[in-house]
Amino acid sequence: MDNGACSYRRYLDGDDEGIVELIHDYKDGLIFFLNRYVHDYVLAEDLAEEVFVRLAVKKPRYNTHSSFKTWLFTIARNLAIDRYRVQRNRKAIIHVNSRDGVLATAENPESLYITNEQNKMLYQALARLKPSYSEVLHLAYFEAFSTEEIARILKKNGKQISNLLYRAKCALKDALEEGGFRYEEL
Repeated sequence: MDNGACSYRRYLDGDDEGIVELIHDYKDGLIFFLNRYVHDYVLAEDLAEEVFVRLAVKKPRYNTHSSFKTWLFTIARNLAIDRYRVQRNRKAIIHVNSRDGVLATAENPESLYITNEQNKMLYQALARLKPSYSEVLHLAYFEAFSTEEIARILKKNGKQISNLLYRAKCALKDALEEGGFRYEEL
């Protein structure tokens, strides 16, 4: 049983500290993942909060066939899709490109500036990709999910995810090159 599953089990057994640990461990990753769906950082924060509220109030049963993180991100994805459907029906979808939370570590101002510019180019290129490409790249590289875990979250098989990931990387490379990104500068 992974750490998230242990924390959730403790919460279900009455230890409120378990839900606090879950929020601490998974909040940031969920927000960035949900932001890929809703394109609004504040709404992504609200949705992540709603995921944790559902865990706390409804106490859904965790299925040990996948990792806790996979299960949690599947809940978040389903919530984002439901929210999108409601907003689409209301014709009130807001698109905001947000880079809040992008962290760059550097030792001098010049390298910090270069890192920030590279992050900006990366996020702009990701925003121009098809949503399915952006989503699979985020899960694979920002959240470090395996192909099998991504397949469970996106409800596809492993071969479809491998193909999607390959096409997404090619599309990202093209989008970066169109934006003026040069690889020899790295």
